[in-house]
Amino acid sequence: MEDAVPGAGGEGWSGRTAEPGFWRQVVEQLSTALMVVDPAGRILALNPAAERLLGRAAAAMRGKDAHELLHRATDGGTLPRERCLLLRSLAEGAAARGEGDRYLRGDGRLVTISWSASPLTDGGFFKGMVVLFTDITGDRSARRERAAYTSALEDLNERLTLVAEITDVLGQTLETDEALARLCRLLVPRLADWAAVDLRTGSGQVHRVAVTGPAGRDAGLESGRKRLPETGEAASSPLVQVLNGGDPVLQNERDEAETAAPPASPLAAVHSDFLRTVHATSAITVPLGAKRQITGALTLVRTDPAHPFDTEDLEVVSDIGRRVGLVIDNARRFGRQRAVAEAMQRNLLAPLPQPGRLRLAARYQPAPAGSQVGGDWYDAFELKDGTLALVIGDVVGHDLTAAAGMAQLHGILRALAWDHTGPPGAVVDRLDDAMPAITTVPMATLVLARVEGHPHTGPWTLRWTSAGHPPPLLLTPGGHARYLEAGQGLVLGAPMVTGTGRPNAAQPLPPGSTLLLYTDGLIEIPGSDLDTGLDRLRRHALTLAQAPLDTLCDQLLARMPPGSTDDVALLAMRLPTP
Repeated sequence: MEDAVPGAGGEGWSGRTAEPGFWRQVVEQLSTALMVVDPAGRILALNPAAERLLGRAAAAMRGKDAHELLHRATDGGTLPRERCLLLRSLAEGAAARGEGDRYLRGDGRLVTISWSASPLTDGGFFKGMVVLFTDITGDRSARRERAAYTSALEDLNERLTLVAEITDVLGQTLETDEALARLCRLLVPRLADWAAVDLRTGSGQVHRVAVTGPAGRDAGLESGRKRLPETGEAASSPLVQVLNGGDPVLQNERDEAETAAPPASPLAAVHSDFLRTVHATSAITVPLGAKRQITGALTLVRTDPAHPFDTEDLEVVSDIGRRVGLVIDNARRFGRQRAVAEAMQRNLLAPLPQPGRLRLAARYQPAPAGSQVGGDWYDAFELKDGTLALVIGDVVGHDLTAAAGMAQLHGILRALAWDHTGPPGAVVDRLDDAMPAITTVPMATLVLARVEGHPHTGPWTLRWTSAGHPPPLLLTPGGHARYLEAGQGLVLGAPMVTGTGRPNAAQPLPPGSTLLLYTDGLIEIPGSDLDTGLDRLRRHALTLAQAPLDTLCDQLLARMPPGSTDDVALLAMRLPTP
């Protein structure tokens, strides 16, 4: 390899003069490919490592233009000389480095190299460049594989996260419409550009209940509960296939030839119109539920041809469809149970009397969650002597068990109070004694009151006892409101002190006054103390004191702050003015 490195006979390590041929041995034994080019870019010399990497003999390359012989574009074509960084460094006589260039081997294969070039001088004159280069083809491939693997993991993690979020969010509600609205907000735009949900009804009809697009738009499409045509048996329509128990369907632009035929049923036509209107380039339609219980179909659409759905998307959306189907099925079961429970509640809460000029109104508001019924109740009835009895009570819990216990106390209390002319505390004492033997109620609170006085002319007196219940609120003319806190005793079910009876209290009721009996759901909100709740009720009641009694009850419920987790019973009585 004579003259492989011109001027290489200079100083060696530690300033000692190198022995003859020393640098030649270093270059030949160097495992990194080395090439020397002159100022014009012609190859002067190559070491054995360069011959092996390029698959060419040094003698066949010597004197050739390095750029024309070796340098290639990514596609294997000739690279313009002005884009060659090595030629630029030769023109400038400056060091340079690069990564990702392609060199052409003798066998026609391209290798990706990383290179470093240093100017070569002799006596102050520029003689060319020494170029060291290594094959990084394997490294780049490995990096691409790692990048692809990382991207796949990130994509999988995003899909799993989306499914987990959908499962969590849908599990927070048993209302079908709310569940589907949340579903669409999660799917668009994270997984699709458009989403449509079609549900089967009990009569076999199909209703399009949701259409969601970019930024929540529906583009004038069918949204809300719109009845669709019958399903028919059109096998070519993905929506009809799925609703009839078929497998999930993935459609891409290449499937247009199959779907170009006229729709075989009105429902198929609706689905085709939807896809055409939103400019779908890729769509997935999956069943909601399992094969034996298909409650509807979910259709997702993408509009970018560069990002179509794939089979992995189909698996993810199919899993989402199964989960959503279970939520819808549970919601429907819950709806049927709620209808039965609400009918039961209406039957348990008897109609209110309207004795003389006294006016009564009541409301029951079920808990936001649970079986929609509970242990809160109100009652008003005339006793044997013509006196009006008022009751507000709360059995522990707000479910069907509490409602059943409430029904037991309701009937027993009426029976015990019917012919009793003494103070209310004595009636509640008897109820407390009987409760363990003839009811399943472990604990309850209540207020039992008697409104004494002529029902038309008065004067009226309220006599009451409280078994651990929130105090009645009395609104009197002139803008006054106060809680009647006397007459407080232990809750029903608590051990009583032997020989002591429940306390009783009495309060004259001025003409035109309003009495409010309520359960703790009206004043207790999680994160807020009881005094705050009582003060809030007092302020709202004062502002509504002159409103009709029904308006007063409705507005007190409407003005409750969000966050309540309990049911509410409310009983209001208004006395006539003179």
